[in-house]
Amino acid sequence: MMDGSSFRLKHAGQAMRHDSALKHATGEARFLDDMPEPAGLLHAALVLSPVAHGKLDALHMAAAVAMPGVVRIITPADIPGENDIAPIAAGEVMLAEELVEHHGQALAIVVAHTRDEALRAAAAVAAAITPLPPVLSIEEGLAREAWIVKPQTMVAGDAAAALEAAPHRLSGEFHVGGQEHFYLEGQIALAIPGEEEEMLVHSSTQHPTEVQHIVARVLGVPYHRVTVQCRRMGGAFGGKESNASWIAAAAAVAARLTGRPVKLRLPRRADMAATGKRHPFLYRWQVGFDDAGRLLGLDALLAGDGGHSVDMSAGVVFRALTHALNCYGVPAHRITACAVKTNHVSNTAFRGFGGPQGALLMEEVLHAVARHLSLDVDAVRDANFASRTPYGQALDPSLTRRVLAEAKQDAGWEAKRAEIAAFNAAHPTLRRGLGSFVCAFGISFGIVHLNQAGALVHVYTDGSIRLAHGGTEMGQGLFIKVAQVVAEVFSVPVESVGISATSTAEIPNTSATAASTGSDLNGWAAHAAATTLRERMAEVAAQHFGCPVQEVVFEDGQVFPGGAGSNKRLTFGELAKLCWKARVSLSATGFYKTPDIHWDAESLKGEPFHYFTYGAAVAEVMLDTLTGEHRCLSAHLVQDCGRSLNPAIDLGQIEGGFVQGMGWLTTEELWWDAQGRQRTLGPSTYKIPGSRDVPPVLHTRLLAGSAGRARTLFRSKAVGEPPLLLATAVVNALRDAAGLVHLDLPATPERLLLNLKAIKSGP
Repeated sequence: MMDGSSFRLKHAGQAMRHDSALKHATGEARFLDDMPEPAGLLHAALVLSPVAHGKLDALHMAAAVAMPGVVRIITPADIPGENDIAPIAAGEVMLAEELVEHHGQALAIVVAHTRDEALRAAAAVAAAITPLPPVLSIEEGLAREAWIVKPQTMVAGDAAAALEAAPHRLSGEFHVGGQEHFYLEGQIALAIPGEEEEMLVHSSTQHPTEVQHIVARVLGVPYHRVTVQCRRMGGAFGGKESNASWIAAAAAVAARLTGRPVKLRLPRRADMAATGKRHPFLYRWQVGFDDAGRLLGLDALLAGDGGHSVDMSAGVVFRALTHALNCYGVPAHRITACAVKTNHVSNTAFRGFGGPQGALLMEEVLHAVARHLSLDVDAVRDANFASRTPYGQALDPSLTRRVLAEAKQDAGWEAKRAEIAAFNAAHPTLRRGLGSFVCAFGISFGIVHLNQAGALVHVYTDGSIRLAHGGTEMGQGLFIKVAQVVAEVFSVPVESVGISATSTAEIPNTSATAASTGSDLNGWAAHAAATTLRERMAEVAAQHFGCPVQEVVFEDGQVFPGGAGSNKRLTFGELAKLCWKARVSLSATGFYKTPDIHWDAESLKGEPFHYFTYGAAVAEVMLDTLTGEHRCLSAHLVQDCGRSLNPAIDLGQIEGGFVQGMGWLTTEELWWDAQGRQRTLGPSTYKIPGSRDVPPVLHTRLLAGSAGRARTLFRSKAVGEPPLLLATAVVNALRDAAGLVHLDLPATPERLLLNLKAIKSGP
C-alpha cells in the first residue's frame, strides 16, 4: 500500500485553507439551525431538575399543558423503547424516573409550535422532589467507595520500599477543575419521521453511529430504521460525542409521538446545566528521589469526578492512567486511577480525554523535587526522561529532548531568564515568570475495536469525485485533509473532490471523530477506496494505451503511459468515461483498522497506542501580586506532527488547542453551591479565553524533518488533542512568578492571590 513516505506529495502535505473557511467568515456555511425548516416543524424544550439529588415525587404539568402552542409533554412513561442513553455501559436514563441525581437533569420534554412557547411551558412545569443529601466532592466519593470506575493500579517494583530507602521524600495533594466545552453551536438535533417507523435525524454530533444506535434504542426499532446525518458542527471538543446522542434521541421521541418533525436546540444555560464536562481530578502523591533529582519511587492516586453516571469515564480514567508519568520514568511505582460517583452532571469526553489530567501529576512532582533540591526543573526533567512507558510501550527520548530544546531555543530561554530576574528585582509587586513543558501523547482509541474506519469514493464520468467517510467536521479541518489524500491518490486538483455530509446511510458502524484519530483512520480508509478505483482505472488505461498496467501514470489530472517516447494522454475525466463504457465500476469502499495495538486490561500492559506525538512549550507570564491578575506575555510552541497532511490546518489546531488548554488551567472555573446547583451557566459567570487572553507573542511551528516512524498516512501524526497539554507551560510560569509549587487549578486570580497571602502570613 502506497503511503507517500518515499516521494514528494503534491496535494496531501500542502498548506491549504479549510474547505469552509470563506463560508464560515461570510455566514454562508450552513449549520443545523440554518437548514430550511420542514413543513409542520415543532420545537422541543427540556424540563430540568432544580435540585442535585432527590426523590422525584411528581411533575405538575397542568399549567404548562394549558399554555398557548403546547402540543405535548413527554415523560419517561411515553418513551416507545428503552429509557436508556448510555453510550457504553447501561442504565443511564434520558429522563429521570424516580430519582434525580444532578442539578439540570432532564425530567420531561415539552413540544410546542414555536421554540419560545416550548421554553415558556418547560419553565412552567413544577417538579415535586423530596431532597436527598448530595455528594459533591471527590473526597466524599472516595470515602464512600462510590465507584463510577473502580480503581486500576499500574505497578512496577516495590514502591513502598523505594520510598522508604530514598535519600529524599516528599508528598502532596492538589486538584484540577473541570471544563465546559462552550462550543459556539450548542447541542441541537432535528428529527423527521418517515414511513414504517423510519427516522431521519440531523444531529450536531461527533458520532453519527452512536446517535443512530441510541435513537433506535429509545424508539425501539432496528438500527436500519434510523439515518443520521451531519455536515458540520460549530465546535464540539468531545462534548458532542455522547451528549449529542441523547439530545437527538429526545427530538426523535418527540417526532415519533407527534408524527411531525421536531427540533431541539438547547439554550446556553440549559446546555451547560444538562451536559457533561471535562472530569475534575484529585491527586495525592508521595515521591522518593536522590540528590540529582532522579525519581526512585512514586505512589500516586488520580481520582476523577465521574458525575452521576458512567458515560465515558472508563476511557478517561484509562488515558489519565496511561499518561500519568507522561514522558518520564520511575523505577518503582504504584499509580492508581479511578472515578467516583457524585451528584454532578455526568462528566464526559473532552479534548485530551484524560491525558491532560494525567500529565499534570508529574509537573507537580518534578517542580516539588526541583524546589527541594534547589535545581532547575529542566535538569530534573532530563534526569528522568524515559525510553519506555510503565505499561511497556516504547518512547523516543531523543524526540522528547529535541522538542523541548527547540522550544527553549525559540524562546531565547537563557536571555529571557536574565531579563526576568532583572525585572523582578526592580519591581516590588509585579512578577514575571518563565515555564516549560514537554509531553508525549499516545494516539489511538483506548478501546481497541474502535480503531477502525470506512470510506466510500465515487468517480463520475466527467472526472469529478465524491468522497464520503465516517469522520465528522467540527471545524478542525478533517474534511479538507481527507480530500487532499484522495486528490493525492488520483493526482487531481483538490477542487475535483466533492465533500459530502457524514451519513450512517453511506458509512455504517463508524467510530467517533475523537481521540485525535480522525485523519489517521478516515484518511487511510479513503486512501484504500481511492487506491482500489485507481487500480481499476489503470487497467482500462493500460488496455487503451497498449502498455503494461504498472507503466500507467496519473499526474496533474492526466493519465499517460510512462514509457519513453509516448505522447498519448487522457484527462482523468476522459479515462473515467472510458471506464464507464468498459463497464468498470467507478465506486469503491475502503476500510482501515489500526495495526499492532493491544491492551491487557487485567495486567495493564500492552501497546494501546499506534504511536506517540511529542510537543513542548515555553511560556512567559506577568503576575500582579496585589490582585492575583496575570497575563501570558509570550508562548513558543513546537509540535511534532510528523509529515503534516496540511501544515496550515495543523498550525491552527496547535494554537487553538493551546489557548483552550490555557483557559482550562487559568480562567475557566466551574462552581456549584452547597446544594449542588451549578452557578456558572453562561459567559457572565464562566470565563473562557477571549482575544485579549491570547499571548501577544504566540510563536508556533511544526517540528521539522520528523516523519512518523509508525506506518501512518504519508508518515503524518495527529494534532487534535496533544497541543492542549502545552498550556501547562503557562501554569509552570505562574509557579515561577508566584514562588509556588503546590497549586490547585484553574489558577484564577482569586486562587493565586489567596496562595500568595498564605505565603506572606506563614505557617
